[in-house]
Formats: sequence, structure tokens, C-alpha cells
Amino acid sequence: MRDSNTKAMAGPRPVVFSGPSGAGKSTLLKKLMKEYENVFGFSVSHTTRKPRPGEENGKDYHFVTREAMQAAINNGEFIENAEFSGNMYGTSKAAVQAVQAKNLICILDIDMQGVKNIKKTDLNPIYISIQPPSMETLEKRLRDRKTESEESLQKRLNAAKVDIEFSKEPGVFDVIVINDSLEDAYERLRQALLGEISKVKKVNPSL
Repeated sequence: MRDSNTKAMAGPRPVVFSGPSGAGKSTLLKKLMKEYENVFGFSVSHTTRKPRPGEENGKDYHFVTREAMQAAINNGEFIENAEFSGNMYGTSKAAVQAVQAKNLICILDIDMQGVKNIKKTDLNPIYISIQPPSMETLEKRLRDRKTESEESLQKRLNAAKVDIEFSKEPGVFDVIVINDSLEDAYERLRQALLGEISKVKKVNPSL
């Protein structure tokens, strides 16, 4: 069993992206996916929440019952999992393996708790933290969105402070990208991943 597991995980190294809301992680990931659409792939997470209009099972999320998900977690089938607003979310080993099987670099966009959980596994990803240049810049970005209540904004800012402190711990992240200028931040991110990108392109020379 262990051999088949090891073999299944033997694709390009996954990349874990983490960072506070408002740091610009989604924008950087979109840029990366646009430039290298046949190199990267997102793992499809599991959740116990109900699908929203337009969401497809197996594409947006794997929608499962709480009982089924808890049983799979207990069985060691999940790399990381967490609970938000009464719903469970998580990344299964099979979801990552499905991306690696296509010889794609699997992107895991996860929070701080997820990073801590993955550190306990043998996944061996590249850990990248996307951080804002300062708390003041982050607050301005979040306020400019005009999507948050004051209470929600303060929660995000408090979570960001913890996230930024966590990113400073030695050995947690392989690369920390400070997103001051989008173009500069993207170039630093791209440079950090060029080694893995070139490995994928060697296997798929047509890319």
C-alpha cells in the first residue's frame, strides 16, 4: 500500500500558497495560471456545505456529507481540514494526486492552520507566503474593497497580524513574497517556481 501511495505522489512538487486576505494572493495566482495554464492545477477541495447556484460537484468542490468526510479524515485520507461557519473543508490526498497524475504542479491555497497540518505530512511541497508590505497597506486594500463590515474588517486584520507573525517563524516558508508592487511580486514568485516549471516542461516539451 505504501509503495502505491509513494508512486502516486511522485509527480511535480505541489506548491502551498498562504497569506492574509488582502495580500493579493488571488491576483498573483490568476496571473500565474494565465501564463502557465498547462503547468499548474488546483486541487478540488471537499466541503460539507451545500452547493451554491452554478457550482459543480467535482469541479468547484467535492460536496459530501459530514459523516462521509469525518470517516475519510479518521481514515487518514485528508492532508488538511478545518471548519468554518459550521461547515467542514479539506484537501484530500486523492485530490492532490489527481493533479499530479496529469504532470501538473498542484496549487494548494490554504490558511495558516492548513500549513501547520501539511507540515505533519510527507507531501513535501514548496511553501510560499504572500504578505502585504505593511498592516496599513493591508487595511487600505480591505477598506477599498467596500465588501466588509467594520466588525468583519477588524477580524480579518487581527487574523492578518497572526498570519504575518507566523510567516516570520524560521523554516515555515521556503519563499516569502512581499506584495508591494504587483509586477515585482509576480516576478519574485515566478523566479521561485521556475525550477519546478522547467521540470514539467521537460516531460511535456510542447508546453
